[in-house]
Amino acid sequence: MFEKLMNLANNSYSPYSKFRVATILVMKDGTEIEGVNVENASYGSSICSERSAIVRAISKGYKKGDFKELHCLCKDSSRISTSCFGCRQVIQEFFDKNDSLYFYNNNGEKKEYKVSELCPYPFNEEDLK
Repeated sequence: MFEKLMNLANNSYSPYSKFRVATILVMKDGTEIEGVNVENASYGSSICSERSAIVRAISKGYKKGDFKELHCLCKDSSRISTSCFGCRQVIQEFFDKNDSLYFYNNNGEKKEYKVSELCPYPFNEEDLK
């Protein structure tokens, strides 16, 4: 998975931050869905690789409950970075709380988290009642 992420990160459009990020989702049917970060001069219009991949999965017809695991890497960092809070909100919408999230640095080191660890107090459909 590490080599796939390193290659995929080359597709990132990150001229402002120089922070190339790639995500590969593994669906319960074994399909892998890719995403990269795409920046914009208007930073609010940028999209992180995690959300890029999740939106792509939904566009392909996948639904909540079809997601198995997420793998994410920043090619330009020796630090293992986790998802921003916006991505965590979207992750908890589509993944089960016990699903695994794997984050890698550019040296191939990885750390695993459960969704419930990164999103201990989710805002979800119950909060809308």
